[in-house]
Amino acid sequence: MKADPKAKKPKNTKTTSRGRKISFEDGVRSALIAGVVVCAVILGAAGFFAVRSVLNGGFTPPPSTGESLAGPPAEVSEFPTEDSVVGSETPSDLDDMILKDESRGRESRPGSGQEQSGPALSPRPASPAGLPPERRGILVFVIDDAGNNLKELDPFLAFPGPLTIAVLPGLPHSAEAARRIRDAKKEVFLHQPMEPLGGQNPGPGAIMAGMNDEQVRQILGKNFNELRPVAGINNHEGSRVTMDPGIMRTVLEFCWENRVHFLDSRTTADTAVPRVALDMGFAIAQRDVFLDNEQDRDSIVKAIEQGCRKAERDGVAVMIGHTWSPKLAGILTEMYPGLVKKGFFLTTVSGILDAGK
Repeated sequence: MKADPKAKKPKNTKTTSRGRKISFEDGVRSALIAGVVVCAVILGAAGFFAVRSVLNGGFTPPPSTGESLAGPPAEVSEFPTEDSVVGSETPSDLDDMILKDESRGRESRPGSGQEQSGPALSPRPASPAGLPPERRGILVFVIDDAGNNLKELDPFLAFPGPLTIAVLPGLPHSAEAARRIRDAKKEVFLHQPMEPLGGQNPGPGAIMAGMNDEQVRQILGKNFNELRPVAGINNHEGSRVTMDPGIMRTVLEFCWENRVHFLDSRTTADTAVPRVALDMGFAIAQRDVFLDNEQDRDSIVKAIEQGCRKAERDGVAVMIGHTWSPKLAGILTEMYPGLVKKGFFLTTVSGILDAGK
């Protein structure tokens, strides 16, 4: 029987070129299978690249901005480096050398090999705001003989920059002078009297030649407790005593035990302090210039200029003046802005010694 050409085809079917009929359900099933295959291919490729990345240690693409992966360079401190503080001196040149503890933040007990934490770093050298950071050297002004007269002390307390002020012990105004210096945010040193070569009386609480270790320690302890807290000790007169390596070793050991600094005022070229300190591995500072051997204005200004040249050459200069010098405080206050503008930074004795750790 022949098919009726006008008869309708069943719905949801179509005829292939070979004459096989495919239903709608067959098409849906094929599409699903194709989708699964495509997804499997994509997931497989992603897994392959992920495994390769792990095996290669990971990969971070470079920033789109072109910046270095390391980020911006670290900020450079404006505080002087060890080389700029010490200069180019060698241990054989003891006259201008500032002995330094190479432990960089740790201090070794002299002769013991033991280590203890060093004192905290002092604030960076002061300079008026808004001035350029370029520097030509570091200046340390030390003012001796406080304690005789509070009126003489006041102009130095008003000085706008940092100062180290050394107080004589056993005087009517010693303890009060130390308190006022601390209140003014200046650094206090014990100005320890020591016997000079000329036989003069160095004042109360003095260390004299021939004293034994116990006597030296008793005197230092009494004077230290009268003025404490103090940041360090320097000698008042003392040309005979500072030539004695035995006594000065005891003094430096006392300084180490009490975590304070020592400044050699260098009242004699034959001082034994630098060699003893070097032998002990104890960092000290040394005086470079006396400011008021002559107390007229021109002489004081020339002495300051001498210190500036020393600081430019060697990185730092320590200059000593006295509270009784009538023009010194005014000259320092007048010159201070110009010194800083020229690139000199002012700090304390602790500032230069702590900077070398």
